[in-house]
Amino acid sequence: MEHSDTRRRLASSTETAWCRAVPGGTGIAILALSSTEPPSLQRLENALHKLQNSHPVLKSKLHFNHISSTFSFLTSPTPFVQLKIFGIPETSKILLNDQNALKGNISISPFQILLERELNDNTAWRSLNSSGSDAAADILFVNLYEVGIGKWVAIFRLHVAACDRTTAVSLLEELLVLMTNDGRGGGEKKGEVERGLEELVPRNLMKKPLLARGLNMLSHSVNSLRLTNLKFKDVKSARRSQLARFQINQTETNKILSECKLRGIKLSSVLVAAGLMAAHSSGSHGFDRHHRKYGIITLVDCRRFLEPPLTSHHFGFYHAAIFNSYTIKGGEDLWELAEKVSTTVEASKNSNKHFTDMSDLNFLMCRVIENPSLTASGAMRTSLMTIFEDTVFDNSGGMQKDIGINDYVGCASIHGIGPSAAMFDTVRNGRLDCACIYPSPLHSRDQMEALLTNIKTLLVKG
Repeated sequence: MEHSDTRRRLASSTETAWCRAVPGGTGIAILALSSTEPPSLQRLENALHKLQNSHPVLKSKLHFNHISSTFSFLTSPTPFVQLKIFGIPETSKILLNDQNALKGNISISPFQILLERELNDNTAWRSLNSSGSDAAADILFVNLYEVGIGKWVAIFRLHVAACDRTTAVSLLEELLVLMTNDGRGGGEKKGEVERGLEELVPRNLMKKPLLARGLNMLSHSVNSLRLTNLKFKDVKSARRSQLARFQINQTETNKILSECKLRGIKLSSVLVAAGLMAAHSSGSHGFDRHHRKYGIITLVDCRRFLEPPLTSHHFGFYHAAIFNSYTIKGGEDLWELAEKVSTTVEASKNSNKHFTDMSDLNFLMCRVIENPSLTASGAMRTSLMTIFEDTVFDNSGGMQKDIGINDYVGCASIHGIGPSAAMFDTVRNGRLDCACIYPSPLHSRDQMEALLTNIKTLLVKG
């Protein structure tokens, strides 16, 4: 039953597309923290309530109207998140079951097992549009796992319709401040606009002639079947998102960043270049030909372009996608290719492609969800790689250490519709840390770890 003070807002087209995607497995956002100290439960709960008061979308529920077939955000006047705690016996059972489910002689850390478990949990949202008319699901879930004496894993699981990468980063920043200050500070409403992306884009930036829109959608549909994919290992089995990861030391990271600065390009461009070269040289292709074309999706944070402009502390989903394709023949120079990638993305941004293509890409995303056969082998792969235009630079290591955090990963699931590799790159206290999410068993863990090893080698060698 809806409370009289509950605010209702209709989901925008982009938010609706994510609501359609999450039941299939794409769009489950995760912020996973590994801690060497037992958390103060009261302090954490107080911090979460203050975060919800600061950012009303975090105390919202998603509701589906069966009559109008629309999604809405129902925002509560009071915070309500509850912590779910798994003690050592429960956590040990989960770890044992999940470790036994791994194929082959693979051993991964408890932290990664729990992260992947949460990354694939869309239970609350999966049946939303098939439940009763009053059904609604929380945006935010928080689970604590005790993995040993004094060792904990805290996982925040959010619906991507309310949490893009910028939101996840700011969530961590604000949580650290509240936890290190014993819950003092925060709690004020930070001017949340409570409007979807499309409502805030200046109208002149989204204009596209009807004929151009039709031709563009036709081009996207036809070209997607001509793109080269990484070799699919298993197209029939049920899929789940898994994590692969690489890190580069501070010295090598500094060299890479210095070269980016010298050439006037972003780190994302050289990561894409390395990914293209690694994929091309891997031999893991569905086709055997010399020149191959790959699709890359770059996600752009649109906050600063909106009316009114938003800051990184305005929570929600305010990213837009730019799709580009690149032909690789082999033997490319890493930095020359990176400059080409950078030039291509900048040209797309200058022509406002991230805004003019927004409705087209949302429409096509929903069509592919309904008709997987529109993609190669029905695998629902939209590109080789998805990457964020802007790298996250995190220098909060000292603050994290103060409350016992020794590692964290922020990422989102892609085993429904999505790329073969979704990259989440962060420079933490001077070191590059790159998490890659991929759909398994469509791609194998060995296959993706080999790809990341190749990417890392290319970056270090330059």
